[in-house]
Amino acid sequence: MSTITESVDVAVPVSTAYNQWTQFESFPQFMDGVKEIRQTDDTHTHWITKVGGVTREFDATITEQHPDERVAWKSDSGPTHAGVITFHRLDDANTRVTAQMDIDPEGFVEQVGDKLGILNHRVNADLKRFKEFIEHRGHETGAWRDHVKRPDQI
Repeated sequence: MSTITESVDVAVPVSTAYNQWTQFESFPQFMDGVKEIRQTDDTHTHWITKVGGVTREFDATITEQHPDERVAWKSDSGPTHAGVITFHRLDDANTRVTAQMDIDPEGFVEQVGDKLGILNHRVNADLKRFKEFIEHRGHETGAWRDHVKRPDQI
């Protein structure tokens, strides 16, 4: 299992960055290899990815979500991974977005890519594309501001 931590500072208020991140179906616009995400209910998503010529489908559950603070998830099927995106207010107009992910690469190609640091590079590049996406727009495409409590808090 590999742990990846990457951050990017975006020139939008924390609520704008957070609101956009809750629009999972927009991820293909800035995440390389993500072909489609369908949000099936408030806490479940279905992903289709294509990386290195390999198409994968998997489901994920949002395990915790707090407006303007964090969105955490874990995979339910397919490649084993989990993570959290946190949003840190730098000032009224700037936010640091940090991705922390635990990934268990499947297959030889993914394991080699992990060893070569390709996964870290990909997450960093996706965050930079998110920065470009949200700064260019200047506002979010939508928002979901409800809370999802960690299972141990229910």
